[in-house]
Amino acid sequence: MGFALGPRAASAGYKLAAFERTGSTNTEAIASARAGERSPTWFVTSEQTAGRGRRQRPWIAPRGNLAASVLEIVDVAPAVAATIGFAAGLAEEAALEKVSLEAALRLGPDRPRYALKWPNDVLANGKKLVGIGLEAEAVGDRLAVVVGIGTNVVAAPEGTPTPAVSLAALGVQISAEELFSALSDAWVELRGIWDNGRGFAEIRKLWLERAAGLGERVAINTGATTLEGIFDTIDDTGCLIVRTADGRRLPVAAGEVFFGSAASVGAA
Repeated sequence: MGFALGPRAASAGYKLAAFERTGSTNTEAIASARAGERSPTWFVTSEQTAGRGRRQRPWIAPRGNLAASVLEIVDVAPAVAATIGFAAGLAEEAALEKVSLEAALRLGPDRPRYALKWPNDVLANGKKLVGIGLEAEAVGDRLAVVVGIGTNVVAAPEGTPTPAVSLAALGVQISAEELFSALSDAWVELRGIWDNGRGFAEIRKLWLERAAGLGERVAINTGATTLEGIFDTIDDTGCLIVRTADGRRLPVAAGEVFFGSAASVGAA
């Protein structure tokens, strides 16, 4: 079975570029935008060899995992474009719930529980299942935004800051192709709600309903410093709001997040 867009994505006019193997779907998407592509397009593979995550960490997808990037050409400021990552997390979570229905019925109380980790990860039972990364580049007077989504379908990396897990290890036996079809359709809905940032208030509400660690102790390592406190909310720009011990509410725009007992590790 090859990769194919879901029916809703196909009807919405999305294009698809599928690769048996590629270095990076994000790189393919950016190159396509530079070459003049202006239509919304998915770039997808089940084997990625040279991807990159946050802080330029390697983002490798061994055969059977899903690496997918969607190119959107938008007319918004970069800060607004960055909030599309929250829509991506919601789309991935919706797709995962759809493809996990059989496993949920079979596993009952042991079914996977999905949650969204700020800023762009999806967790399953507290472990990292999905990484989402954004890239943007000016194309003429508009902005090419690429949302890269990597899902551990059959295998998960070891030694990651947040322990990782695969769908196979969770008892969800589906293919990268099945997951992509569901994701492409879910993306149409959540991209529509986001609406070039105009609908971020609704995206924010939906995201907070699924947020991991909300109200819990958190440590955010920004690279230069570590901020500790309680994960209070996210604001209307997508910043994480930390409530410190002295009652201040401080916004954080980027960083590595650790929750609960792991917060002491992240703060070390």
